[in-house]
Amino acid sequence: MYSSNEIIETINMISQQHLDVRTITLGISLFDCITDSKQRTCDKIYDKIMSKAGNLVQIGEDISSELGIPIVNKRISVTPISLISAASKGHLEIIKTLDKIADETGIDFLGGYSALVHKAMTPYEKEFLLSIPQALSTTNKICSSINVATSKAGINMDAVALMGKIVKDCAYLTKDKDSIACAKLVVFANAVEDNPFMAGAFLGAGEDDTVVNVGVSGPGVVKTALEHCDGDLTQVAECIKQTAFKITRVGQLVAKEASKRLGASCGIVDLSLAPTPVIGDSVAHILEEIGLESVGACGTTACLAMLNDAVKKGGIMACSNVGGLSGAFIPVSEDAGMIKAAQIGALNLEKLEAMTAVCSVGLDMIAIPGDTPAEVISGIIADEIAIGVVNTKTTAVRVIPVYGKKAGETAEFGGLLGTAPIMNINKYSPSKFISRGGRIPAPLHSNKN
Repeated sequence: MYSSNEIIETINMISQQHLDVRTITLGISLFDCITDSKQRTCDKIYDKIMSKAGNLVQIGEDISSELGIPIVNKRISVTPISLISAASKGHLEIIKTLDKIADETGIDFLGGYSALVHKAMTPYEKEFLLSIPQALSTTNKICSSINVATSKAGINMDAVALMGKIVKDCAYLTKDKDSIACAKLVVFANAVEDNPFMAGAFLGAGEDDTVVNVGVSGPGVVKTALEHCDGDLTQVAECIKQTAFKITRVGQLVAKEASKRLGASCGIVDLSLAPTPVIGDSVAHILEEIGLESVGACGTTACLAMLNDAVKKGGIMACSNVGGLSGAFIPVSEDAGMIKAAQIGALNLEKLEAMTAVCSVGLDMIAIPGDTPAEVISGIIADEIAIGVVNTKTTAVRVIPVYGKKAGETAEFGGLLGTAPIMNINKYSPSKFISRGGRIPAPLHSNKN
């Protein structure tokens, strides 16, 4: 039960502090849609998703209206399409079907044009990966994620090398839109099966036939709570933990209601503090409230580590089914404080990489010069993926080489994707390293059986 004080507090969080449910993501398994015919596979995919998610947007709006809780996005995730299309080789036809579904349902994004190639690639999987630029440049709402490493398998450097070229191709094909296709593509280490956030959402093989996963947010709520906390860092951590508990209870309430109305399993609540470009909804501003002059200053990584840990501890107390990524996101273009720090030179790529060792994802929504070579992009991916593999955590790269623009200029993506200052990067070449290919073996601690 919720006390009257909790209800009033929640109302204030929503009305004044930007608390929202960032997404309801309905995961739908497509394994029963596999055939050896491209057309039959597409027909089965269309029929199943429309029957399960045709009213997703309306249900989300109804819940939001009834509970008074903003639900920003309604999304769909599906079984990795590389698995579903392998029998028919119909991935290009399936992407058209998924695009049609996204338009007809009115959802914000559909994730799952994905592949799991963390140890090696089959010939078909390589063909699938090479289709990503066309798929993302000819659709508006389809997202793609590729898992190139796990702590158990090591890093598939052949896939890492290929992804650098694919990112470049995505950038070129949408050069008239500040290379926005790259914003719909993420490269993972240790990708999770129940992530509700885009561009990395897909429904894992171990999930139910249909499942609702919810992503909550509330950086503004945490910052407001800290404005009234004058204690030491132990007390700061406790304040964050208590606030995360309250935020998570809101997400759990929405998850239960959505799963009931959609006839789906109630999956997980992702605790991640997901910022937006709106002033007052910034993870960077939380870190500055704790005591940094600007995010990027010395001490930022320690500050972020404390924030991430406290968010997880508070959320786990509030909900028994915490999952997804859960922690604090640091996407540069989607966070007003991160944007400012990058613009004034307080935050650079190297500092961001250090921060990813302790936060929820990785190098996220980072714009770089459009003339960055593919092998340098592969090097950026390899560095970030190595952090995930060695630390047994999920890390990812969503980097955007903005065609025709240089460091110091700005890319405009609009909406939640925001504005990205184009960051300078180290251009000394890792070409020979990347061209070696093969697989970086799993770390010693992977041998736990």
